[in-house]
Amino acid sequence: MTEDPKTLDQRDAARLFSFFTEIGIINQLSMALFAKSLPDGVHPSHFSILNHLVRTGDGITPIRIAGAMQVTKTTMTHSLKVLTERGFITTGPNPEDARGKLVYLTEAGRAFRDAAIQSVVGMFGHLLEPEHYKIMEELGSGLEVLRKFLDENRM
Repeated sequence: MTEDPKTLDQRDAARLFSFFTEIGIINQLSMALFAKSLPDGVHPSHFSILNHLVRTGDGITPIRIAGAMQVTKTTMTHSLKVLTERGFITTGPNPEDARGKLVYLTEAGRAFRDAAIQSVVGMFGHLLEPEHYKIMEELGSGLEVLRKFLDENRM
């Protein structure tokens, strides 16, 4: 790297671009495969909301979920409507803000999330070889560090 930490030399810039290009392609390919395992009308983005509620705990505001998913409030409203219609989430009043609401995962939503994970694991399980699991394990902790760093430094 050059002396100015914000300026990369050509080699580092190319490596950075190549690295994130590979992550983007992996994301596109894996999400396309994952989408095939979901029922009609449910998208990977809807699954991501359910997964977020499991990971972080439910009882959070739609705007906070929208921020985590990096989508607009309007997009989140639509997604939450789909999930509510399917019985995967419920909403209730926010005791801290009478105008707001909180989102809660239902047992049906949790069961759907778990079934979706099993479905995609089955799909990927038929495609992957033992060496792929080793590669994923080796990369996993580094990708987690990168994800946390990017999450903490959103712009």
